[in-house]
Amino acid sequence: MARAEIMAGNCGFTTIVEATMEGQVCKLAIQSQCKAINKLAAHLIEVNPYKEISFRRNMPVIIDAGMQYCTHAACPVPVGIIKAVEIEARLALPTDVTIKLSK
Repeated sequence: MARAEIMAGNCGFTTIVEATMEGQVCKLAIQSQCKAINKLAAHLIEVNPYKEISFRRNMPVIIDAGMQYCTHAACPVPVGIIKAVEIEARLALPTDVTIKLSK
């Protein structure tokens, strides 16, 4: 199982993603303090990891769900979900991602 803890920023909400491979499918368990992400979680039960890693073939289902349910365009949760899926599917190493912002 791969796990991602996503602290989204100014909203103060934290989302926990657990991704588990079952055959060719990655099952998702998503818990969040955010109502919008909880709606996204109800929609995203499982994904095909190989369809989530590139924009070249099709729009990733996770990004599409983010566009449908997230209220903020810069929400990092959909990308964090993809990272957890990649790690669980052994398509990426479990390396932290950081965005440092300043003004």
